[in-house]
Amino acid sequence: MAQVVVIDTDIGTDIDDTWALAFALRCPELDVRLVTTSSGDPLDRAALAADLLAAGGRGDVPIGVGLAGGGDLDQPLHGVAGHQSLQGHPAGVHDGVTAMVETIESATSEVTVIALGPLTTVAAALERRPAIAHRARLVGMHGSLRVGYRGEPGPVPEYNVATDVEAARRVFAAPWECTLTPLDTCGSAVLRDEAYRRVRAGADHDRLLGAVLAQQRTWLDAVGLAERYDGATTPLYDTVAVHLAYDESLVDIEAVRVSIDDDGTMRPSHAGATLRLATRWRHRQDFLDHLAGRLLAGEG
Repeated sequence: MAQVVVIDTDIGTDIDDTWALAFALRCPELDVRLVTTSSGDPLDRAALAADLLAAGGRGDVPIGVGLAGGGDLDQPLHGVAGHQSLQGHPAGVHDGVTAMVETIESATSEVTVIALGPLTTVAAALERRPAIAHRARLVGMHGSLRVGYRGEPGPVPEYNVATDVEAARRVFAAPWECTLTPLDTCGSAVLRDEAYRRVRAGADHDRLLGAVLAQQRTWLDAVGLAERYDGATTPLYDTVAVHLAYDESLVDIEAVRVSIDDDGTMRPSHAGATLRLATRWRHRQDFLDHLAGRLLAGEG
């Protein structure tokens, strides 16, 4: 039976959220019941999510507009979708915190919250109704343990944690299971060569992939990386979190007790929360092949 899933995303800042949401929509293991947004301009992020849901034929998934949290963050895709994308969204557009609480409380099985951005909205939902931690688990893309960005030594302040440190502390301390892909694994998730060429070709006749590649091209132009479009993706960090929601077999998981410095650096600590961290790949290429296959045909 598919897992009931809430996806919380800061889509629009880095392009990996776009790929991750499309990936989740193509996974039969995941029953996506709600997409919420967090940080920066969450209404604009909701419009981007609405575009992808429409392209994927998933107008039945409600959208929750979450909290700004970290403030006016850089959003290279800001304004690309336009708020008209939210008008008439079949499943409706709601307050994100309320929608997250109600979705978890109304589910008849455990809910998996897949967190792909700063944890502002998730923390607010826990604050409003702490008991939801007993009905859900968290799978997220957060932190850095031994490896930082571009494979450099870690730990480093990872964006999703550093943007709202207090929210991350509250979410990780809640009485639910937290499984995370830190930069140690997700930082090397890049589609390239034949797999990337097949996905790009698939966009010509697949509406969802077409929407993903359109957002990718616009994002690359906005961040000055237009030359990357033909060769490979940038790191698709968040796609690893989506995969961990239903399959942990391709990574090594360590239970690590951590605390978070004020700058967002996550460090092993005797006093912190115990998190399940995907610290090393067993079969990274198998994941990338699986990702490409699911994006192309919903299987693989």
